[in-house]
Amino acid sequence: MQKTIWEKYAEVLVDYSTNVQKGDLVQIRATSIYAKDLVKAVYKRVIQKGAHPILRTSFEDMSDIFIKYASDEQLDYIDPIVKLEYEKVDKFISIGAPMNTKNMARADMKKLARRSKASQGLSKLLMDRTARGEASWVVADVPTHALAQEAKMSFDEYSEFLFNSCYLNLEDPVAKLKELDEKQTKWANYLNNVKKIRITGEKTDITFNIEGRKWISCSGINNYPDGEVFTSPVENDINGEIYFDFPQNYRGNSATGVHLWIENGQIVKFDAETGRDFLEAMLNTDDGSKGIGEIAIGTNDEIQEITGNILFDEKIGGAIHMAVGASYPETGGKNISGVHWDMIKNMKYNSAIYADDKLIYENGKFLI
Repeated sequence: MQKTIWEKYAEVLVDYSTNVQKGDLVQIRATSIYAKDLVKAVYKRVIQKGAHPILRTSFEDMSDIFIKYASDEQLDYIDPIVKLEYEKVDKFISIGAPMNTKNMARADMKKLARRSKASQGLSKLLMDRTARGEASWVVADVPTHALAQEAKMSFDEYSEFLFNSCYLNLEDPVAKLKELDEKQTKWANYLNNVKKIRITGEKTDITFNIEGRKWISCSGINNYPDGEVFTSPVENDINGEIYFDFPQNYRGNSATGVHLWIENGQIVKFDAETGRDFLEAMLNTDDGSKGIGEIAIGTNDEIQEITGNILFDEKIGGAIHMAVGASYPETGGKNISGVHWDMIKNMKYNSAIYADDKLIYENGKFLI
């Protein structure tokens, strides 16, 4: 019998992305009822693997209500049961299915920043456990009308786009992900022997020290869809300016024309054509939010345009992204923050990447 799209999707998330084993404690988290079909398929697959599923479902309006009405004490409070899950759960599968991509657009930015700061310990806990091989996680989405509208597509068009981006239109999507990983691993291995990279382009000339840091190939393990190679640069040795021509979406808000100036790893000046106040609030979240946590090169050629969904947009083939805020311990990164905002830059025109002064990438394509 031919597998349904949801069965194929579930097998990727359970068998490949998180490698669920018998006896594992698996948290399945969903943001709305629209994730029902995939949640059911994942739940079934987890049981078939002999693991123990726990469901955590919610209505996304709850976040809006919490930020609107919570006191400072409530914003700072971390649920001990949630903390226990971060300490004990073996596998985390999070399924996004937004009903409204703008439900947090008018939220109080200071309260959002305070909540981010309070919850940064949970993020660090999970990242540290992942780096030690004690836990694994994956984030995925299902098509919704809200995501289709954000991408300026019909629901059917967006569904096709999402499934194609995940290679679910293929008979064996995992084989394709492994093929992608083989190609990307060669690039990552090359970059692991490089001390500095320099990125140039429109209003951009920036250098990152990456000596001793690990480049990682992303091929469906933590994000699905996927397609990038990334690292966390040396925290105090990033210098120059960088301009992001794509719209930058984060937590239901957006900024356009973001321009950052960085000295010794810290953002010392910033500007944006729209959304500057939101950008400023996020950069002032905590001690680490003006630092740089990641530099990455997108490789998924099935994704070619901004859709307003960072899970897809950061993977655009022919683009790079740089994250302000938290870094990844598995790369050697040490910056800690409640913020991890991936900002995307188109590299297809008059742009280049140099590795120890050697041109390795030009106008959206690797030359190595």
